[in-house]
Amino acid sequence: MIKCSTCDDVAVFFQRYSGKKLCGQCFVKSTEERVQKAVSKYNMFTPSDTIAVALSGGKDSVSLLHILHKIEARFPKSKLLAITVDEGIAGYRDEAVDIASDTCKILNLRHMITSFKEFYGYGMDEIVEVAEKKHGLTACTYCGVLRRKILNVTARNAGVDKLVTAHTLDDEIQTIFLNVLRGDVARIFRTESTFLCKKFVKRVKPFCGVPEKEVAFYAFLKNIRFQVAACPYARSSSRNEVRTFINRLEIMHSGTKFTVYKSFQRIQSSIEKFTEKVDFQECDICSEPTARETCKACQILMELNLLNNN
Repeated sequence: MIKCSTCDDVAVFFQRYSGKKLCGQCFVKSTEERVQKAVSKYNMFTPSDTIAVALSGGKDSVSLLHILHKIEARFPKSKLLAITVDEGIAGYRDEAVDIASDTCKILNLRHMITSFKEFYGYGMDEIVEVAEKKHGLTACTYCGVLRRKILNVTARNAGVDKLVTAHTLDDEIQTIFLNVLRGDVARIFRTESTFLCKKFVKRVKPFCGVPEKEVAFYAFLKNIRFQVAACPYARSSSRNEVRTFINRLEIMHSGTKFTVYKSFQRIQSSIEKFTEKVDFQECDICSEPTARETCKACQILMELNLLNNN
């Protein structure tokens, strides 16, 4: 019998990068404390913030909502709610939306549900069908741009101070590698101060220091219901290939993900003052902030309308 490194109970999880063996209770406590540490270290919230969690129904966002609900219970002046975006993917999103709704009912939280179809006039399945006529962009590229815009608008209209996304350590590392591979290194080093705009709701990522597999194990230990099925369009994403590469590195060299993340944080803080700030203007179509005359979401919609009419 292997004992927990923290207490005398039976260990159920081994953290290779730390060498710790943790029982279920200590693992749960460690994960929640890591979230609390990230919140404090990066000054993510104030005691009176209205906080919205982007709730997809997957393990990451549902688990984070549970943890933040527990944390924010200590701050009576704060408000916690959830926003779910139904992208319109048949056989996939219905289950996720139901799980998100049930979670908010259990936690007694306000739940806002919006959709691509309602907001843009297209569901994701329709977008993919039309976009097949145009090569170069994957479904995930379209989805990411459109989802970010709808989350920001919905949160801003609801008077939200902080918009929480459940990006894990894995997500952060994957994004770093993707930007390097795409030659968009400058994007890695942009911090909030370089693109601050009053129309953007500040985004925070309390799971930034928690590996994805540990989030999954946390959900299992806490008996949290979440959608297991993966998005059917994810297979075509470059992120999927990068994920496989990074996970192989982590298997061969335990702690690689933390090393890469900390290294880029140090680099970022060193060169932030040399990073060019982005000047935003209002999109000439929707009036949302953009670095160009027309925001990326509206460009996508114009292309879709053109392709759909040809």
